[in-house]
Parts: sequence; C-alpha cells; structure tokens
Amino acid sequence: MLAEALLEWYGREARDLPWRRTRDPYAILVSEVMLQQTQVARVVPRWEAWLERWPTPEALAAAPIAEVLGAWVGLGYNRRALRLREACVAVADGGWPEDLRTLPGIGPYTAAAVGAFAFGRDELPVDTNVRRVLERTGFVPSATPPELGQALMELGAMVCRAREAACSACPVASSCASAGAVVIAPRGRAGDGVRRERFEDSNRWVRGRVVEALAAGGELPEGIELERLERAIEGLIRDGLVRRGTDGLSLPM
Repeated sequence: MLAEALLEWYGREARDLPWRRTRDPYAILVSEVMLQQTQVARVVPRWEAWLERWPTPEALAAAPIAEVLGAWVGLGYNRRALRLREACVAVADGGWPEDLRTLPGIGPYTAAAVGAFAFGRDELPVDTNVRRVLERTGFVPSATPPELGQALMELGAMVCRAREAACSACPVASSCASAGAVVIAPRGRAGDGVRRERFEDSNRWVRGRVVEALAAGGELPEGIELERLERAIEGLIRDGLVRRGTDGLSLPM
C-alpha cells in the first residue's frame, strides 16, 4: 500500500531533474558525486556544463587534473573531483565493473545509486533522505525498483524533511508510523551558549579559496591569516590537490 501510494505521488510530483532523464552510468555518477552536500539548484547547471565539456568517462579520464579541479570550483570538497576522475580512468581502462564499489572513491551509496538508476538493479540507495523516510514510516521495501528509490529520495527532500515534516501533504501519511507525531528538535539560537563556526572561519573555506585562486592562475587569496593559509595549503598538498614546486604552488597536471 505505501509503495503504491508513494510511486503514484512520485509520478505526479517528481521534479524534472536532467539526470533522471538518462540511463547513462557516467552521467548519473557525475550527478551523484556533485550532489554530495551540494544543493540541487546549484548542481543542475554545473552538471549540464560538465557533461557538455566531458561527455564520456574516457573524456574525463584524459582531462588534465588542473582543468578538472578548475571546473569543480564552487562545488566544494575538491577531493570529490579527483576521485571522480580516478573512477573514470578505471572505467576507461576496463569498462564498468559488476561491483561498482571497486571503482576509486565509490562507496556503497553511490554504487547502489548508479546500479539502480543506470543499470536497473534491484538496489536501494540509502542516503540521509531515504534513511529518514524509512525510519519515520517504518517502511521495509520487499522489492526496490529504481523508481521506488527515486520516490523515497524525493519524499525525503520535499515533504518528509529533517527540519520540517509536512505530514498533511504526505502521500503515505495514512500508512506512516510517525504521521502527525514527528518531533523536530529546535534549532540552536543565539545566546544559547553554543558557539557555531561560520563557514568563512573554517579550514574548508580557505582550501576552496586557494584552489579557486590557483585555478584562475592568480595569486593566493588575500586577507587570510598566514597560519590559516599555510595549514590549508599543507592539507591540499597532502591530498594531492596542490603541488609545491620551485616556481611556487600550482594545481597538479
């Protein structure tokens, strides 16, 4: 009952996202990697530009690392771009393996997503949205066709959200174990004694500015304390995202 109601709702309400219109495993892999901790609205134009520039895994595998990192600027977590390229090198050399987890940087969720959405496998990709929906509803799927995985993701992203459970708009509320009883923990507020770091104060922000500056061929970003800058640079060098040569810092080739 729950699965049927969910699939009917998904057929009516699903967002028209470009990676849902393809079964190309490479295009789906790119979307899954880009969507990790990045909002859908930001990913759509970047995904389209990426596929236009590198339409196949072979094309990405042959691309210079510096160009790949430059094209990734603004999506965050630049290591994802390296892992994506490494996976495409493996695919270009040996094709798509049966066990997608053997590709560099591909974990259980991404392997299940590509397996289901590209290859039609009976696998359920469990991301944070899907996990939340399953926990709240108590739903245990007996079968997991690709459309069901997409529907669970959509429900978690648009209705059964972490900070807002819109039970009155939920297509499966009548079968949900938590309908009308979801408890949302209050957000922390200023003055509650908990110090929250701004993104601009994080090491991740500095790392992103360094990669962005080097990708643009310019000087290192100004206005950042030297200690923070050096810490970020050393981390980038360790991760293979930046190299230090006799002529200074640069992105790897």
